[in-house]
Amino acid sequence: MEGLGVGSVLLTGCDGGLGLGLLKGLLEQPSPPRHLFAACLDPQGKVGRDPGAGGRMEPCCPLADVTDPNSIKAAVGKVREVVGHAGLNLLINNTGTTRRSTLATETAENMTLVYTTNTIGPLQTSQVRPQANTGSGEEEDGDAQVPVPPQAFLPLLKEAAEAEGQRGMSCSRAAIINISSILGSIEVAEAWEERQDVCYRCSKAALNMLTKCLALEYGSSGILCVAVDPGCVTPPLGRGTGPVTVEESVRGVLRLLAGLSATSNGTFWDWRGQSLPW
Repeated sequence: MEGLGVGSVLLTGCDGGLGLGLLKGLLEQPSPPRHLFAACLDPQGKVGRDPGAGGRMEPCCPLADVTDPNSIKAAVGKVREVVGHAGLNLLINNTGTTRRSTLATETAENMTLVYTTNTIGPLQTSQVRPQANTGSGEEEDGDAQVPVPPQAFLPLLKEAAEAEGQRGMSCSRAAIINISSILGSIEVAEAWEERQDVCYRCSKAALNMLTKCLALEYGSSGILCVAVDPGCVTPPLGRGTGPVTVEESVRGVLRLLAGLSATSNGTFWDWRGQSLPW
């Protein structure tokens, strides 16, 4: 396997854990991305200090909040400045959050917070919403505090998909990868006795459906859309190590991404390269 060869990548949630691991893994590929955009909360943190990038990473992308339209708009502008009409090849929606819960302790507040980050965030980075046409840049209800919905990264992905010489579907051409979890699989319902985490499970099940919807809508444009479970890379309880290290997960995920094709569009995989049931 020669590794994942891709011109430009935007990776969200790079401040630590899997996100930082994927960032390092991309930089260590035999042919690292020409443009690698790391979206993070703390530009002065680990990512801002260029973790082994050797100057190959773009300055931290201003996408601190995937649920904030203004933050997304700023990130789109930054990426556009750098890649121009070559477009964006690969968007990896990695940002996620959770709240430990059971059915007895779950709250509407937890459900809303986790769903907003884990499901609505990837939706907003992956879609185009029509611009308001009121002549004033405001919504028709006259509320000046409501920003005009931005165009997200879809136009940049479409430009990459339409670039000369691009054929077939792959992460090297144009792709949206949503980092999901086996806990979102309705058929498997894994580890219920160990961790119910209702809000997290529901948000990832919804993310899986979003991935399928994106695949159905954008597949005709040559954009590959896939959900990936990176494994449990942090211990769910107490101290010790999880079932898979960050390094093992990153190697597996990048190997998987390198092999995805048109037959993978709208599917769900784990870091080992195994197809997962919805």
